[in-house]
Amino acid sequence: MTARTVSRGRGWTSRQARYAILAAAVLGLAIEFFGDRGLVQVIEARRELASLERDVARLRDQNRALQRDVQRLTDDPSAIEELARRDLGLIRPGEVVFILRDRPAR
Repeated sequence: MTARTVSRGRGWTSRQARYAILAAAVLGLAIEFFGDRGLVQVIEARRELASLERDVARLRDQNRALQRDVQRLTDDPSAIEELARRDLGLIRPGEVVFILRDRPAR
């Protein structure tokens, strides 16, 4: 029997141990990248966070504009009149409205 001969039923060879360590490392990396809290999930969560932050900023801007409109309509009677004329087609007593229609080209 030479020094290289190893009993097959008694334990791991160094090659088997290396393969087992390599397999465990590959499995660990796969879990780290693709697991529930893996790298892929973290990247997706960061993208979603950035998108939501943009949405929040846009909605805050809209909210400020609406607050300005409310303030203007509360404090300025001419703003109410302008809105009524534009959106409801209202006129003042004594005003005459002329409606001009385009004729089709011949």
